[in-house]
Amino acid sequence: MSFFIADASAQAAGAAPGDSPMSFMIMMLVMFGVMYFVAIRPQMKRAKEHRSMIEALAKGDEIVTSGGIGGRVLDIGDAFITVEIAANTQIKVQRHAVAAVLPKGTLKSS
Repeated sequence: MSFFIADASAQAAGAAPGDSPMSFMIMMLVMFGVMYFVAIRPQMKRAKEHRSMIEALAKGDEIVTSGGIGGRVLDIGDAFITVEIAANTQIKVQRHAVAAVLPKGTLKSS
């Protein structure tokens, strides 16, 4: 049984012929390219869309916050917006907490 172990250690000691530092660099560049198109680029696109949605908020828009609270925008400040969630019930939330802008009339139907 010891002759199998000697063969395995002898094979692991040497480097594979044909491996070069350039092939490693090419493989790393390809992996970075794949990660860019799979993870980084879509996340940057979603952030840009969210930023434009926040900038386009107007009074009277119906929104849903990231916490799941739905309401109508009453006032817009630099960092906070005032949202009416029920009759005579208003809350202030950060602008970046807005998850989605709903179509007009969505809150009345629910």
